[in-house]
Amino acid sequence: MGGAEKLLVESIPRFVEQGLTIDLLLLNGTDFPFLNELETKNCCKIHSLGKGSVYNPFLIFKIIPFLKKIDLVHVHLFPALYWVALAKLISFSKTKLLFTEHSTSNKRRDRWFYRTLDRFIYAKYDYIVTISTEVKLFVKRHLAAKSSKFRTINNGVDFENINKAIASNRGDFDCSIDDKIIIQVARFTKEKDPLTLIKSVPYLDFPVRLLLVGEGPEMPQAIDLVSSLEIEDKVSFLKSRSDVPNLLKMSDLAVLSSHHEGLSLSGIEAMASGTPLVASKVSGLTTLVYGAGVLFEQEDEIDLANQINKLLSDKNHYQQIVDSCLVRAKKYGIESMVNEHIQLYTEVCKSPN
Repeated sequence: MGGAEKLLVESIPRFVEQGLTIDLLLLNGTDFPFLNELETKNCCKIHSLGKGSVYNPFLIFKIIPFLKKIDLVHVHLFPALYWVALAKLISFSKTKLLFTEHSTSNKRRDRWFYRTLDRFIYAKYDYIVTISTEVKLFVKRHLAAKSSKFRTINNGVDFENINKAIASNRGDFDCSIDDKIIIQVARFTKEKDPLTLIKSVPYLDFPVRLLLVGEGPEMPQAIDLVSSLEIEDKVSFLKSRSDVPNLLKMSDLAVLSSHHEGLSLSGIEAMASGTPLVASKVSGLTTLVYGAGVLFEQEDEIDLANQINKLLSDKNHYQQIVDSCLVRAKKYGIESMVNEHIQLYTEVCKSPN
């Protein structure tokens, strides 16, 4: 239910409309709302390598047969990054490979062994697509790689889907008329830092209902924190949802308290929904939000609460942020993203081996 998965759900049908034949290969085919949504669109063949661990190296051998009948493989996320490169290496496949780097940081970049291994693996790809200039700078520094191997293509969102979305019913979420609805759409991981947002709730000057959309390993800790702060009546855990545009239209503001991002689709969607975005001042979010939304100091719940209070207490300031966010979001349309990818696919397929 992450940004890369959402990107595929929204972009694959558009690639098919442009005349491409797409197959989707999943290391793990466990049912999730995004996968179910793509299945209902019936626009591509979906293959699953099982429902076990995505870190099982035997997946390399399951990938090899697919390389023999595909012109170009576009890989997203780790460990698919490793498994596909190794599958091509040991099978002597001539299939062209692309990889999209979605984040400015990851745990591997802090360890010399993985840094060396990454340089070997990334070298097996014909192009590295980065979702923002900031991501490109970080990964180039990590790999010490030449510039010609990289292509920046910004993530894009489906404005049509967002514009036609109807706001959800506040009553369905136990929200009173006076409640200000704050939403965060993010996985429950340390990198997304939902705890800072939860800690800010007692410092807010307004009656609020905090909606947390997503799942992940940090959810039990987040639930315990809500209980210890005695704010169960103000926080709702909605788990994974496929109606995020409707929830955003209902909300008064959106928050992203991440430690780092690549180019946040949920942040762009919030801004495009007319929902002002408050985000941590970190790599991948500062560039997106500065001059449009509101930034706060990383892991500082007091600063976050102050920024929210200021936004909700000043109608003119609030409307100014809404308008600025709408303008900023227009830079990130999915049609442009798809067209740039198709152009790159054409270049790669025509290039000599």
